[in-house]
Amino acid sequence: MDTNTEPRTGSGHPAARQASPAPRALATEAVHAGRDDLAGLGLHAAPIDLSTTYPSYDTRGEAARIDAFAADGALDDGPPVYARLANPTVARFETALARLEGTESAVAFASGMAALTAVLLVRGAAGLRHVVAVRPLYGCSDHLLTAGLLGSEVTWVDPAGIADAIRPDTGLVLVESPANPTLAELDLRAVAHACGTVPLLADNTFATPVLQRPAESGARLVLHSATKYLGGHGDVLGGVVACDEEFARQLRQVRFATGGVLHPLAGYLLLRGLSTLPVRVRAASANAAELARRLAADPRVSRVHYPRLGGAMVAFEVEGDPHAVTAGVRLITPAVSLGSVDTLIQHPASISHRVVDPADRRSSGVSDKLLRLSAGLEDIDDLWQDLDRALGPQPSGTRAATTAPRVSAAPPAPAAGRTAVANSPA
Repeated sequence: MDTNTEPRTGSGHPAARQASPAPRALATEAVHAGRDDLAGLGLHAAPIDLSTTYPSYDTRGEAARIDAFAADGALDDGPPVYARLANPTVARFETALARLEGTESAVAFASGMAALTAVLLVRGAAGLRHVVAVRPLYGCSDHLLTAGLLGSEVTWVDPAGIADAIRPDTGLVLVESPANPTLAELDLRAVAHACGTVPLLADNTFATPVLQRPAESGARLVLHSATKYLGGHGDVLGGVVACDEEFARQLRQVRFATGGVLHPLAGYLLLRGLSTLPVRVRAASANAAELARRLAADPRVSRVHYPRLGGAMVAFEVEGDPHAVTAGVRLITPAVSLGSVDTLIQHPASISHRVVDPADRRSSGVSDKLLRLSAGLEDIDDLWQDLDRALGPQPSGTRAATTAPRVSAAPPAPAAGRTAVANSPA
């Protein structure tokens, strides 16, 4: 009987099966998880294994291992056989992320969208193609569901409508909290209760395990675009699902068959990124909170969205032209993505959520005036000076207020009963 309670990665490599340590604080886990065996190996930094194939002289043994993997997605501690099956460097990142999220396992992919695709394929293969989802979501997640590109069918609801929308063929409930780009927050525990036996997938990209661990609230699956805060430096693309081992085995089978693997160098960079994740998120969150306060007191801004949970993301609606703001920044980078050490700003209606139907964008709170800002680690006064200049001149006869901020976190607009059938237009 396997008595190992260590998060499982199915790495096919002994280095990934490390002795389970006593409970540790998140900051300690961020630095040490996935690396606990290094000192015993005579190493300080995690090695990068770039092998695409692995020698094996026992072909009968390899055949048995591949048969076992094909049956249930399980891998033992033997060599990975082929890089599409597993990689020990990637496995270190998976081990670390699972420990940070408090799940049994994690499975990494080439991108966040590849990770979400794998989840949908797992459920679809079981004949459970119906998805219940709450807007807003990341624009490409919304598009993947609405367009039925994987043969899925989606019913969009407000949180109160989740239980009533579930059908016998519902395979997944999908939410994002705080949501992209409005930063609307959900009561994940209440949502998980409404799901019943249907798996809840919570996109935790914005919050990261530093601010919340959805598995503790009942989510079976926790999705990250690892490209964002987990990597943290704008130089690596990846995605990961933290989950129980049973679901992880199914995800590994899909990953092997479809080829959406994370490159070992990306796995190394993501593991390295995790080591500073708590420090980066807390420092960037302090900047974001102060920017939200200043924006809320500014007459050039009509509304500011900042989560009660905190975090490094701010969304705000301007009185003037949002395109002039993105064109006017100089220190802040006008670009998509988020979670980097530098500050980014973008116009969701033009870019990240452009693929969402305009009416659906607006009904979920994504107005044409909305800008999304990912606060970085720069000096707050330098950031504000740049943003202040980009916002343009103050209205005549006014000055920025210094009173309490006008900050809100609007919930998703009701959309109960809206169903997009497979292969319907986006």
